[in-house]
Amino acid sequence: MSKPQHFKSWISRFEWGIRVGLFLVLLSALMQFGMFALSQNYMISYLGAQPEDISFALLMTYAGIISILPVQFRFLRYFETRPYLLANIIAGIILNILCLNCNDLIFFFCIRFLQGIIVGNTAACVLTLIFTRLKTERTQAIGSAVFYGTILGNAVVIGFVGALVVNSTDWRKTYLVLIIFQVFILLIIFLMLKRLNGVKKYPLYQLDWQGAVIFSVAAISFAYTLLYGSKYYWFNDSRIRFAAITGFLALLLFIYRQLTLKRPLIHLSILARKNVSVGLCFLAIYYGGKDTINLIYGYAGNILKWDPMEVMILGCCNVAAMVISLTLSTRLMLARRHSARIYMVAGFLVMGIYNLWAYFIMAADLSFADLIVPVCLQGMASGMLFVPLIIFIVSSAPPNTGTTGIVVAAYSRFLASLNAVAGFYNLQLYFNQYFKLSANTNLVPENYMLSEQVNQYKQLYLGRGFATEQASSLASSALAQSIGIQSQLLTYRAVFMIVAIIMMVSMALVLFVPMLSKTYLHWNRRMFTQPEKSKS
Repeated sequence: MSKPQHFKSWISRFEWGIRVGLFLVLLSALMQFGMFALSQNYMISYLGAQPEDISFALLMTYAGIISILPVQFRFLRYFETRPYLLANIIAGIILNILCLNCNDLIFFFCIRFLQGIIVGNTAACVLTLIFTRLKTERTQAIGSAVFYGTILGNAVVIGFVGALVVNSTDWRKTYLVLIIFQVFILLIIFLMLKRLNGVKKYPLYQLDWQGAVIFSVAAISFAYTLLYGSKYYWFNDSRIRFAAITGFLALLLFIYRQLTLKRPLIHLSILARKNVSVGLCFLAIYYGGKDTINLIYGYAGNILKWDPMEVMILGCCNVAAMVISLTLSTRLMLARRHSARIYMVAGFLVMGIYNLWAYFIMAADLSFADLIVPVCLQGMASGMLFVPLIIFIVSSAPPNTGTTGIVVAAYSRFLASLNAVAGFYNLQLYFNQYFKLSANTNLVPENYMLSEQVNQYKQLYLGRGFATEQASSLASSALAQSIGIQSQLLTYRAVFMIVAIIMMVSMALVLFVPMLSKTYLHWNRRMFTQPEKSKS
């Protein structure tokens, strides 16, 4: 049977036109994923949400993506590409309109989960189209670089657009911008793709819908448990107990189904491969550690009081460094057939240096120039680590497991993000409380430096025309605010040091674990272009 033809003849001759078109379609999906990355504070005030509610909404989208992903690859072998993409983009527009008019937090959570399904549908379809444009030997490397690089950078792109909007008008107009962009994408899909592509349809029989639903229940339950556990005092609260028990039972039922079904969603036998398990562990460590960049963005916005546009410019520098590093590492892997071990060692080393750098410079008065170097180092480390880790995992999977390697890597991403969000949240609660208590022990009248600081604040407010009692009250408030800022800075430093140690330990493990040191990816013909034989 002839190879399926997805693209119209007029654009098939313009490879860069296809690349730009696919990138824009992928971006339209992923922008829904990071839609409220910048507008979290606005959503907290608009919906009456708490910070953990916003984190839960983000993870609900993750849950939607990983729940539909195993089923998705069967869809792509049954539905025609153009109608399928059009249906998902239109569904995304409808969901964005609902977000625009949503006033209920629970309803918003449901919308976010459905948006995750749409993002998963669209992204997987675009990834498949990217693969059709690549040589077989280069598919995993280049496809992964484009796809996952877009995932890593999309939040900054939508944040940059959002910053332009929120500085001049209502923050909800960001949804209008996204809807207009999606309408433009509908036109691109109509012009670029054929209505029929000649794909032999693979019937949707024996599709484990029940398994996908059970897994989504497990994912949402565990996310709720870890995010809200500390707020409700963990298992002392019936809601946390119910969520934890539900998640545990759903996970056991999902594993049982995958082990007993003839056509499971994922082949759990993949985890028996040592390289796969090790790669997933390192991928989870990377994902958990890279999220410390959000602490820097939060520090710039909340403590330094930067304008959202300034924060996004800093984020753009991070993405630029990531893209450059990602491009170089992918090209080197293809051209020189280096072991993934080289990139993993370099990546974890640079990630550790970034966290140590942030630890040592953290203060209450940093400038853009002070933060640009560590932010770019984080981007470089992400570019060095991500694609080699994904390729290492996928290429280590048995051939008969199909797309299980990609799906399990996505599961690892969800768990790492959950641990990072919940972990950083709880670490900050603990260290904030610890440093505030330590500071409060010095709040005694005998403390000369404290008395002098309070008197300086008081004189400042008296000089501005406040009465004595008002000046004293404002001085006490200013002191409390100063202690709060210092406690937060010390908390950031503690988190950066913990992550730096984890990154350095990971680097040492990559260097000295014999299994990794003997695994060279250039032996795998599925990933690298074989050198041409010289003509005699």
